[in-house]
This record gives sequence, structure tokens and C-alpha cells, in this order.
Amino acid sequence: MLLPRHSPAAALPAAPTAQASEAPAPAAEPDVPAAAEATREQRRFARYDKDENGAISREEYLANRRKSFAKLDSNGDGRLDFDEYAARAAAKFVAADRDKSGAMDAAEFAATAVKRKPGRAKCPPTAAPSGDES
Repeated sequence: MLLPRHSPAAALPAAPTAQASEAPAPAAEPDVPAAAEATREQRRFARYDKDENGAISREEYLANRRKSFAKLDSNGDGRLDFDEYAARAAAKFVAADRDKSGAMDAAEFAATAVKRKPGRAKCPPTAAPSGDES
């Protein structure tokens, strides 16, 4: 049956002819340029450049160090004595010394090891050698 062009039924899509097991084609997306992903160094630079002027001042560069120092300076006197400096290590020792003997055995000491996050490989994997080496 032929429908005239001006008929609303003519605007309906045709029945799908693809087999039921095939996935429908995704809808076409408009041409949108992909955002450029900043490199690791660009992101690091942006974290330091707080006023976003394209330059890192001495104050911006040292800001993270000042925050770290302030966290360690528990009495706020602007100076670090040994106890303030070593507070985290001392707390770690107390937590690891489970039997409260004042000394760590091998198992307790093992608990103080830095827990490293699995990271990305530093080098790309090498290609497997081909079977032909002649």
C-alpha cells in the first residue's frame, strides 16, 4: 500500500528488518569536539597556579609545604621540635606494638610497612617475540 507523502503515516519509520539478535544501531551523536585531556604535568601545574595567571609564584609553590608544616606544628609556635616532627611515627609505633611491650617483634614491625597502591606500569609492555627468529 502506498501512502501519499503528506500523510502522517508516511512519516513513521519503517519496520525494522534486522534480526532480533542484532543490537539496534546507536543514535548518531552530534559532532561535538572531544575535550583535550590535560597531561599529568599540566594538571600538576594547575594545582599550584592558584591565581590561574599562568605562572607559579614562590608563595604558590611553597603553599603546600606551609600546610604540611602547620599540620606538624601542633603547638602553633612556628617551630618543630622532635616530638612534633616524629608524632606520626610515634603514633604508628604505638599502634603497631599490639602487646604494649615497648618493642616490636617481626610481625608487629611488618605492620608498619608502607602500603603501596597498585599503580600503572612505568614502561609499556614489550611485544612478545615472534616465532620466527631465523
